[in-house]
Amino acid sequence: MNLAKEIIEKKNLLLNKENFISLTIILLIFLLDRYSKIEIIDKLSDNSFFINPFLNFDLIWNTGIGFGLLSFNSPLIYNLISATIGLVILILLFMSFTLKNPDKIIISVIAGGAAGNFYDRLIYNAVPDFIDLHYVNFHWFTFNVADIFITLGILTFLMKEFLIKK
Repeated sequence: MNLAKEIIEKKNLLLNKENFISLTIILLIFLLDRYSKIEIIDKLSDNSFFINPFLNFDLIWNTGIGFGLLSFNSPLIYNLISATIGLVILILLFMSFTLKNPDKIIISVIAGGAAGNFYDRLIYNAVPDFIDLHYVNFHWFTFNVADIFITLGILTFLMKEFLIKK
């Protein structure tokens, strides 16, 4: 009897309003990221697309982590990095269910972006990056929509922790 009661309580915890909002944020970011990548892969397989003097769309397949860091040709290292990212996403999902607002929202934004890139790692064995910011001959790391949300989430979390007094 206690086990059934415990299962119902955990189910209610997962299905409360705040967690529904977290899951919605994660899903919307994941779908926005998927849509952008599908469009770019379909339309830019071998071409670069000039937007303005500061922005191009240029499809690059990233086997590393964010912004192309830790790119290796070894399948073992790629799989270890992918497994680690998968574990981090599970931790983020757990945190998005257990934390209180605003941390719950911030972690959900990070988890949504991470899930988008993790999906690509599993399906394509690489992450399609395509946003190329540049000024004259200086080019920033090429990135994607998921990277934007991961970065915004991490920066927001850091600013909240360091700038807001408790």
